Amino acid sequence: MTLIIVFAVFSVGCCLLFVYPYAIYPVLLRRFVRTRPVNAAPVELRISLLFCAYNEAEALRDKIANLRQLKAIWPELEVLAYDDGSNDGTSELLADAGDLITVVQGVGRTGKAAGMKRLAAMASGDILAFTDANVIVAPDAIGKLLPYYADPEVGGVCGTLCYSSDETSATAEIGSLYWRLDEQLRSLESATGAVMGADGSIFSVRKSLYPAFPDTVLDDFTVSMSVIFAGKRLIKAPDVIAYEKSVTRRDEEIRRKIRIGARAYHTHLHLRPQLRQMSALNRFKYMSRKLLRWFGGLFLALGALFAMIAIGMASTVALVACTTAGAMLLSISLRSRSGVFAKLGEILTATFATLIGVVQGMRGHTVATWSPAKSR
Repeated sequence: MTLIIVFAVFSVGCCLLFVYPYAIYPVLLRRFVRTRPVNAAPVELRISLLFCAYNEAEALRDKIANLRQLKAIWPELEVLAYDDGSNDGTSELLADAGDLITVVQGVGRTGKAAGMKRLAAMASGDILAFTDANVIVAPDAIGKLLPYYADPEVGGVCGTLCYSSDETSATAEIGSLYWRLDEQLRSLESATGAVMGADGSIFSVRKSLYPAFPDTVLDDFTVSMSVIFAGKRLIKAPDVIAYEKSVTRRDEEIRRKIRIGARAYHTHLHLRPQLRQMSALNRFKYMSRKLLRWFGGLFLALGALFAMIAIGMASTVALVACTTAGAMLLSISLRSRSGVFAKLGEILTATFATLIGVVQGMRGHTVATWSPAKSR
């Protein structure tokens, strides 16, 4: 009986570690919220908007129209784009917008990190704003963004990304739900002093804080964390808004999660000396929102294993029944494309895809290039 209880406790503990970043961390984080106001005010700073593109011809027409909107409202905005060896007409579309965009043509595939470093070195703005080729920035975003930089403590600003989709799928629904949770966590982290890293869809930093880094890391996370390492605040701005379409196909989301997981691990290795020097609160936030998520699949698998051992020690019949029921539930979830079971399947595949990517990173696998999801 004692061993049964021990394995049951282990199972519950692993399950709690799995849900911790999504359910427990937000509750704990609220205890640290001491809203620090930002002294926003009109400010005269130059801004450069940077993005990289690879085979984004389908999205670029809307992107270029959006950039013209931004430029009409903010004529001094500098726009720079890096083409990472596209072969679908992206290069021609960017070239046709030469009056609007300064275009850098890559030689073959070098990846987003390499492209962003080239653009950042060329940019003339005091503030570097980063976005993606498939992201639409709200027309008033630049005007809303700059006043935050009147506060000398602010070194970077994360915008707010809204996901949408032309079609409904379990992949898109779970992806949007995950992102809404992440946006809430960023808001809470901002209220405690600093956000633990930005997403590349929409964020900005002071150019003076732009760091050096290898091409195999997550450039958006690395650049945004440099703000914290410099002793400045990385805040979230609810009124700096951008829009992006959700991925609607499970296979594309799995590949994306694996790629991000591998790059996240190499990013952690690159940043580890500076991460160790952060405040205790920031180390707690980093561990809670980043590290524990990477190993969610491991916690889930161990929780199930320990539960099966405890059940098996109590009753062989119960073990067979639970194993059969679990296998059937897993099979139905992975085969379903709509409904509750499909959403469960999306959560499971995303969780284990991230773990696979992290394990690949631990084994030395690196990823520098990317391919855009076609189901957006």
